[in-house]
Amino acid sequence: MDSSPDAAADPAPQGEPFTIAQLAEHAGVSVATVSKVVNGRLDVAPETRELVETLIRRHGYRRQKKASRPAPLIEVVFHEIRGLYPVEVINGVSAVARANGLGIVVSELGGSHTPGRGWVEDVLARRPVGVIPVFCGVTPDQRERLRAREIPIVAVDPTGEPDHDDPSVGTSNWNGGLEATRHLLELGHRRIAVITGPEKVLAGRARLDGYRAAMDLAGVPVDPELVRVGDFQIEDGRKFTRDLLRLPDPPTAIFACNDGEALGVYQAAAEAGVRIPEDLSVVGFDDLPMAEWNIPPLTSIRQPLHDMAETAARMLLELAAGRVPPRRRVEIATEFVLRTSTAPPAR
Repeated sequence: MDSSPDAAADPAPQGEPFTIAQLAEHAGVSVATVSKVVNGRLDVAPETRELVETLIRRHGYRRQKKASRPAPLIEVVFHEIRGLYPVEVINGVSAVARANGLGIVVSELGGSHTPGRGWVEDVLARRPVGVIPVFCGVTPDQRERLRAREIPIVAVDPTGEPDHDDPSVGTSNWNGGLEATRHLLELGHRRIAVITGPEKVLAGRARLDGYRAAMDLAGVPVDPELVRVGDFQIEDGRKFTRDLLRLPDPPTAIFACNDGEALGVYQAAAEAGVRIPEDLSVVGFDDLPMAEWNIPPLTSIRQPLHDMAETAARMLLELAAGRVPPRRRVEIATEFVLRTSTAPPAR
């Protein structure tokens, strides 16, 4: 039997996706083998798996009428689970899941922003209603394999520009960066440092661009020594603030592009005997619950993580039901939250 994907025995009707039986016939393997591939089982030879996956990508896959329904689960995938950021997202998804009689599966990628080998097989084995990647993204091959099984994806806080077909929910990062920096400028600061996230990550680039735009609009040159690129970690804030405070002309204010980095700024300032806000003003980004418990409470840009996650979960259920959401790309506005970590620069 010809096992190439082009074998033409008993083709599916024009325009209709293949059933498991038709996939098996075209691949020259058993129905049980195709069923294992479809359901993400690992006990299939790599070349056989690729052959079946190629057929599914080319012709589609039509579930049998008696096939089991998707599990009543929403899969939420984080690049890492640390701090309060994931809690806000999980709470937002949970609100929608509970209202629709669904549960949640939470997984993390060990700090990577892209799932590795084997991740998609685990998802296919669980067969959730849909997948919500948070601050990470799937590969084109993983996306196609999920789509072929009619498992929709909606990203939250995507790390890069999403493909035009990929629904996503983000926030106004550029405007948040602009507003944070403008606040410091209005207080009279001119030596304003910024500690941002990875340049390859959309949020990091946008917040930094907002900072640059505010400085440019105010006619204040950006000193390259005051721009530090981190990884959205507490240690970035601590390390870079130590360096910044040692400059001959140190900054009078720091815009930390997430609250974790802002916490690191606080730690470095305390080590150096620098008072906040008397000697150094600090603005964060996210406005996680811990922000108001910092001493002094942190001025921050509120990223509506709970609302973003809720919106993504609703969009996911719309897609799972075969309906197209009104918008594929949703951006929810940030909000400036003034507390007592900022003040005019000391004279």
